Amino acid sequence: QVQLVESGGGLVQAGGSLRLSCAASGRTSTINAFGWYRQAPGNQRELVAQVTTGSVPIYADSVKGRFTISRDEAKNTVYLQMDSLKPEDTAVYFCNARNWLFVDYNYWGQGTQVTVSS
Repeated sequence: QVQLVESGGGLVQAGGSLRLSCAASGRTSTINAFGWYRQAPGNQRELVAQVTTGSVPIYADSVKGRFTISRDEAKNTVYLQMDSLKPEDTAVYFCNARNWLFVDYNYWGQGTQVTVSS
């Protein structure tokens, strides 16, 4: 099992920045990909950014150039730096950890609220 705890959400004005953190614990050696997803009210959960071991990060088109995902393996922590925030970025952000070879290895954090005011 892998446990994920997100932090760093909050209220920010448009144009501002936030950094989300996701601390992983447990059998993290079984994980080869970490991602950030978000879900706004009435919408489906969508991928924001993902980093897979040995690959370049991928981003949703809506956040390219504004968000950056990074991973500190020594701290078992994944970050999402969010700059130039827009009201449409308002959502609950979820951290995800998975192993692409084993579908059962798919874990979610509890989510953290990000609200961007105009």
